[in-house]
Amino acid sequence: VYRGAFRLPEGSEGTNWEYSGHAMAYYPGGDPEGTDDGYPGSIFATGPDHQQYVSEISIPAPVISPTKNLAKLNTARTLQKFQDINDMFGHLEIPCAGLAYLPAQSSQSKGKLYFCWGQHFQFEQVPSHGWCELSLSSPNPSGPWLFDGYSNYVTNDYLFEIPKSWADANTPNQRLATGRFREGGWSGRGPALFAFGPSVVGKPPAPKATLKNLTPLLLYGTQLPGIPEIRNRDSMAISGYKECDHWSGGAWLTAGDKSAVVFLGTKTVGRCWYGFPNGVVWPIDCTPDSSPPCPDVPEWPNDNRGWWAEDYAAHIIFYDDADLARVAKGTMQPHDPQPYAFLDISSCLFDPNIHAARYKRDLVGAAGFDPERGFLYVFERQADEEKSLIHVWGIETKP
Repeated sequence: VYRGAFRLPEGSEGTNWEYSGHAMAYYPGGDPEGTDDGYPGSIFATGPDHQQYVSEISIPAPVISPTKNLAKLNTARTLQKFQDINDMFGHLEIPCAGLAYLPAQSSQSKGKLYFCWGQHFQFEQVPSHGWCELSLSSPNPSGPWLFDGYSNYVTNDYLFEIPKSWADANTPNQRLATGRFREGGWSGRGPALFAFGPSVVGKPPAPKATLKNLTPLLLYGTQLPGIPEIRNRDSMAISGYKECDHWSGGAWLTAGDKSAVVFLGTKTVGRCWYGFPNGVVWPIDCTPDSSPPCPDVPEWPNDNRGWWAEDYAAHIIFYDDADLARVAKGTMQPHDPQPYAFLDISSCLFDPNIHAARYKRDLVGAAGFDPERGFLYVFERQADEEKSLIHVWGIETKP
């Protein structure tokens, strides 16, 4: 059930919320002195794509505006200013990222903020995941760590908590889910997902350590040793797969005794091609010596080469986590589960359009979930001029 949206605050520490929204984590203990408006806790999230600094903000009551009037929306407050917690990764070109809060595990005295970072092209497997303290001014990060045997193209984007009861039954000591969907089929023909646990004794692995405590839950293809892209075929595809799709966020939803795993993203509508926004197709095997020659590169703003489509919609897709349990137990293959529902949320967005001139390629970004109250928080990218908005849905159980 749609609850409305709210705006992001002004910037801090020389940066702001423009071109933001790649990563988000809901923190239940945040903003304890905030207004008792039914939306407690806070959100940790990343700012501009080119920096990926992290800030913590409050959660104001969302507002439904039928006329999409930004002035009617409440605005979050800054609780912790932007800080750089990912300097261990260096410069990332066209980055992807994930954040998740996980309560204290084993001998830990308090919960941690987990993170992962990667970039669009990663031809070699590199460490990608870590954790830090909740104080952004003194994060004391640990990591990064490497996933044993799996390419970065399937591991280092969305990141979220697995319910303890499900993990205890199916992936013991693996309380986090992580994965990635890279357009063009490089990560397989659907969103990849892994359960993992960086530690069973509460202490972090050494920097650049290889994590072996992991379980594939979704993988629409086959990982071959030493090859970054996932080998795949039509029989290993999510329903309705298109190369231009982009699943950018995920969450494990719960409500009473019901649960589902969801992915959010920008879904292709109509024809899909590799080339330029104006419809010019660029052959994937095109080289300077090709015959016939490569097409001319269009003028700006149509000179951005990549995967494009006739139209797009913002979707949430729902998986039965019982299917993921079967994968974890080995009775289903990771490419077997299919979504049982697709929800088009485009009508809720303030700007449900792709803009080549503004470099807007995604309608929605990361997500966060409040399991106690059933609130799903979702970034809409570049909807408040170049700033993001956050939308809220509530889960209501039927008798």
